[in-house]
Amino acid sequence: MAGPLADVKIIDLTSMISGPLATMTLADQGANVIKVEAPSGDHTRQASGSRGGFSASFLNNNRNKRSLVLDLKKPEGLAALLKLCADADVVIQNFRPGVADRIGVGEEAIRQINSSVIYMSICGFGFDGPYAHRPVFDPLVQALSGLTTVQAGSDQERPRLVRTILPDKLTGIQAAQAITAALYSRSQTGKGQHIQLSMLDTIISFLWSSDMGGHTFVGDETEIEQAQSLIDLVYHTLDGFITIAIQQDKDWRGFARAVYQTGLIDDQRFSTPQMREKNKNVRMEIIQQAVTGFRSAEILKRLEDEDVPCAPVLSRRAMRDNEQVIANDIIIETKHPVAGTLRQARHPAKFSNTPTKIVRGAPERGEHSFELLTEAGFDDDAIHQLEKSGAVFQHQPGEQK
Repeated sequence: MAGPLADVKIIDLTSMISGPLATMTLADQGANVIKVEAPSGDHTRQASGSRGGFSASFLNNNRNKRSLVLDLKKPEGLAALLKLCADADVVIQNFRPGVADRIGVGEEAIRQINSSVIYMSICGFGFDGPYAHRPVFDPLVQALSGLTTVQAGSDQERPRLVRTILPDKLTGIQAAQAITAALYSRSQTGKGQHIQLSMLDTIISFLWSSDMGGHTFVGDETEIEQAQSLIDLVYHTLDGFITIAIQQDKDWRGFARAVYQTGLIDDQRFSTPQMREKNKNVRMEIIQQAVTGFRSAEILKRLEDEDVPCAPVLSRRAMRDNEQVIANDIIIETKHPVAGTLRQARHPAKFSNTPTKIVRGAPERGEHSFELLTEAGFDDDAIHQLEKSGAVFQHQPGEQK
């Protein structure tokens, strides 16, 4: 495969979103990702919104991988997995803490057969502590991390969830970065290591860069977060919504000219960034009143002519046809042999010397089982015995799911 991670072999024991997104990121970058599924398959295969037996969730987190179905509860299935892990560069799992060790695929078991492996464990709340063994889903992490109160605007307002599974997806991105860092370290030292990453740790770290200023200076903490403003930066026009982000003095002057209100330039309430922040609510009300009488295209053109940061507020459908999105070539169409023509986002990073490529769509459950076992050194008789024992499953084309 093309990509900067060509020749990196990854055994992917993960399911749901965080782990599969991490390994798809690495697969898009060229890694040979072997998705090992239980006989029941990744749970997201059953998610709503499907075609040809493939859910959109599974398709959008598992492309460029091959699928191997093994029953790790059977000794033969576990032995087959360990053989595949013997020459792997990375093994990644997102079982609840303690489960991987209990079923025989924990770090110690893998390192006994592959001393230099990068072993990654992903979990929800952490690997120790009173919450470690609790079931976890994205809203729980949003709540425990404080993200819901950040989204609310202040501690007095009703907490609100971010309406996307941010902890899951951000943990996937963080996991992919950590794995590449560990691979680089191994290239320098020859030593593998164990990476532990929790969704809770990921989100708290994420919040600290911009939302925890009141808790940074020890001894001067903010006890109750007050809203700087409960007005967001979305403004309605005659025919839609836009956003305007005024940061510098020149932006304010440009805005005043764009809306034909040059008197705002000399208004002392808005003369400096500090004064504009102090008078945020009044400033935002003035902006709303000023743009209400314009159509979106007209006011955006006037703001752009003044070099004021602005953009239209788009629906997901409208985003697909936006001229900047089209110019970026981020949305692509691919042919899936079962699910048909798919619209997806390409890998976001562009590499000048090692371009990424979509080689295959998300696999059928167990589509590559025999192929992968053959590559691992199993002969036909051994594979037949594994199949007969129920330790391995191979999907056959046209087979009912």
